[in-house]
Amino acid sequence: MLPLPHRYVVTAAPAAAGEVQLAAAGVSDLHTAAPAEFDGPGDRWSPETLLVGAVADCVAITFRGVARASQLPWTAMTCAAAGTLDRVEGTMRFTAIDLDVRVTVPEGTSDALVHRVLDKVKRTCLITNSLTADVRMRTTIEGRTIEADGCRT
Repeated sequence: MLPLPHRYVVTAAPAAAGEVQLAAAGVSDLHTAAPAEFDGPGDRWSPETLLVGAVADCVAITFRGVARASQLPWTAMTCAAAGTLDRVEGTMRFTAIDLDVRVTVPEGTSDALVHRVLDKVKRTCLITNSLTADVRMRTTIEGRTIEADGCRT
């Protein structure tokens, strides 16, 4: 990892018929639009889906790094995220993000190691640590389910 602080620059420019073109150095441009809930076409990534997607993506990337550093063997991992947008004190904001994390590990993998990895993921996901929304994680490991209050412990 490069020394901190890191800086990320994205440019947004309104394009044709309600689209916005996002651009950043070194990556393909992304065309977005308002979601159907805000009278958009509903067929493009929106700021809302990008934010929820960033949470799921960060949890998955953080899991991969923490599992590698912890020498946790795993065969599959998914993180489904559902964000709730609501009005709070006259302002719209995300009030909750619910994560459904599913991890498959080989037979005989230490439960304690799996729990240590997941706890560290909850503590170190930089996107969820940057949000005010309540982030709740439900984790399923080989058919067992663990409930957690949030990504921050």
